[in-house]
Amino acid sequence: MTAAVPALRLEGTIGLIAPAGPAALDVEKAGQWMRARGYELRIFPGVYERDGYLAGSDDVRLRDLHAAFADPEIDAIFCLRGGYGSPRLLDRLDFDLIRANPKPFVGYSDITALHLAINRYVGFVTFHGPMFNADLLGDKQQPTESSLFSMLRGQLSTGSVLAHPVAYPLTTIEPGIACGRLLGGNLSMIAAVMGTPYDIDAEGIILFIEDVNEPIYRIDRLLTHLRLAGKLAQVAGVLVGDVAGVDNAVLERLLKQTFEPLRIPVLCGWRSGHCDPNLTLPMGARVRLDAGEQRVVLEQDVVFKP
Repeated sequence: MTAAVPALRLEGTIGLIAPAGPAALDVEKAGQWMRARGYELRIFPGVYERDGYLAGSDDVRLRDLHAAFADPEIDAIFCLRGGYGSPRLLDRLDFDLIRANPKPFVGYSDITALHLAINRYVGFVTFHGPMFNADLLGDKQQPTESSLFSMLRGQLSTGSVLAHPVAYPLTTIEPGIACGRLLGGNLSMIAAVMGTPYDIDAEGIILFIEDVNEPIYRIDRLLTHLRLAGKLAQVAGVLVGDVAGVDNAVLERLLKQTFEPLRIPVLCGWRSGHCDPNLTLPMGARVRLDAGEQRVVLEQDVVFKP
């Protein structure tokens, strides 16, 4: 059963790590941004490193991730960016260490690999949410920040409806109601770890998917991969986030073709992923998806006061 993690205190320390790709960071701006919200920022050494398309070597990135979880003064862990490299760490993760030090862990895109591994082998809620550099320091629309901190601070409890901006209409692909753990993330990454010990456990879940820079034929191929592997037949419902760069009408047609035979609820257009705003979702938490009414409701307290 998925456990909750301690709520983020209003005053505390955020750890910033780079488990995937590199990015330039304005350290002064980053510190000021975090202090203005009541937190101190601790930047782990690998954030300053670059190893080609990776933020430091595998050893450096893994060391920072473990150190951030192990440090009792770190109240939550934010990722600098996605990109590439998270899957290279999976078979070296110390799950006992992570399990003994539960705390909010936030990221998306390539970070999906870490969400899936932590959910499978540790079992606490993690957060598919904004990356520090591109999203939070990038001045994305306010729901990006408010969605993140309301989730992390434990302000959402059982029965809470996850807010979604009315300016971005949702589309019901298949109506219906389903309950289950919300799990998933970047579609390419979900497919990439299939057949490994970190494969998504799809039984009875509400599958969340998003992607970027993938043409429609590749989205088709990825969904077909999941279907042929038997994953789609296991899920209770589907929440589709932003699929950046794909025409909505074309995407909706593909989703209809893929999911109509399964007779499960499918809701499309949730503003989470490579988009603005980028709303936070609790990976591993139990939710109720009502595709007809176009809402997602929490069926458990996502975080609890320590």
